[in-house]
Amino acid sequence: MFSLFRKKKDFFTTEEKQLITEAIQQAEKMTSGEVRVFVEGKCSYVDAIDRAAELFFNLQMQKTEERNAVLIYIAMTDHQLAVFGDEGIHKKVGNEYWNIEVKKMISNFNRENYAKGISEVVEDIGEALTKHFPYNNNTDKNELPDDIVFGK
Repeated sequence: MFSLFRKKKDFFTTEEKQLITEAIQQAEKMTSGEVRVFVEGKCSYVDAIDRAAELFFNLQMQKTEERNAVLIYIAMTDHQLAVFGDEGIHKKVGNEYWNIEVKKMISNFNRENYAKGISEVVEDIGEALTKHFPYNNNTDKNELPDDIVFGK
């Protein structure tokens, strides 16, 4: 029988998904900043940062109050990744910071430690967000979902 619906490939085990989601939640506990992870098979752009920017705006991440959201983008099959930070956090940490985080992820990915690589970078980003955008118990709220977003 022919089916138009194909089962989506699971890139992570249940435990790995939980590891990443918990890293996001932990990273956001001490900051007003937001972190999201977007994973898909293929990157529809030549440059992964362009795809990350498109997704960042499609997910409306620029609408955080302090413009301090960060998207970690991974195209598993195409072996591409990028980290895209909104203008608030980017002004604080600069291009070199993002490049270092990407290199850390690549190092883990080269050892096939995908979930660990993502979760460690989420933790690092959480520390940078905490330093520049500390949590305020009176005003902060979770502005974006903490779950992993899976594309095609």
